[in-house]
Amino acid sequence: MVTTRRSQTALTFTDEAFAESMQASLDLVEERLLKAVDTDQPLLRQSGSHLIRAGGKRFRPMLTLACAHLGDPNRPNILEASVGLELTHLATLYHDDVMDEALMRRGAPSANARWDNSVAILTGDYLFSQAAQIMSELGTEAVRLQAATFARLVRGQINETMPRPDGIDAVEWHLEILSEKTGSLIATCAKFGAWLSGADERTIATAEEFGEVIGVAFQIADDIIDITSDSSGKTPGTDLLEGIPTLAVLYALAGGEEQDARLRELVAGPVAEEDLPEALALLRGSKAIGQAKATLHQYQERARTLAESLPEGHAQKALVDICDYMIERDA
Repeated sequence: MVTTRRSQTALTFTDEAFAESMQASLDLVEERLLKAVDTDQPLLRQSGSHLIRAGGKRFRPMLTLACAHLGDPNRPNILEASVGLELTHLATLYHDDVMDEALMRRGAPSANARWDNSVAILTGDYLFSQAAQIMSELGTEAVRLQAATFARLVRGQINETMPRPDGIDAVEWHLEILSEKTGSLIATCAKFGAWLSGADERTIATAEEFGEVIGVAFQIADDIIDITSDSSGKTPGTDLLEGIPTLAVLYALAGGEEQDARLRELVAGPVAEEDLPEALALLRGSKAIGQAKATLHQYQERARTLAESLPEGHAQKALVDICDYMIERDA
């Protein structure tokens, strides 16, 4: 099996020739990303390339490129679309870090910490504008799809900052937010690959649904790893310290077991730093973490079913590999 070189994950493709081809395309994506921010404004050039140079999974362009094999991967505009969609993702990270007052991103100081909020926001805006220019060259339908996706991203972010409406289950509300904040862009990446490759409508729809489901699964997995792993690339319990209501926390708050009363007390809001070891220990040993993993497995299995329903070929194998990776990652 071959692992993509730039990836920060252990994601591998079983088809070595396909993996090498994918890596070559991802290297081109990396070059195009840096070219997109190569402006004559020195601060913007530096801040715009900051997160690109910090690395990242590049999962979204990888998915676009993989899904292009559902049709003819040599058709025009596929590489350009993958670059535009990754720029859209990177732009959201600059804005997210301002909203979250984050100090680090991908092992490096966040743009808002290195410079200030204004620079981070304007840099995010600049990346959005670069993505929009790329999409405009692909046609009106590409622009429409990107705009609709961006609307879902914003709606998910707004819903996350608002109190949950009365009468809506907390877990259901959380999963819908994940679909919009995370799943929507990954779904669009898969859709662009299939659509631009000339795949049929049914295949395009299945690829899009796969993208949304696997996107939610990745976010749930990341949130679980933040609780269960001491080597996740960030300090364990970061979400607890920030008071972010991840899936395991929501299951814990909904539980009525008397022995979990202390856990519910701790995670009802941001966990104090001195209480973090206790909160992590209680959450790791709780029924809630098992419930969160069970929900994750439901998404994993749903994604695998969708992948296996696609036409046989390089793309189907790649998407099944992604599902297998998700299961291994959670093991």
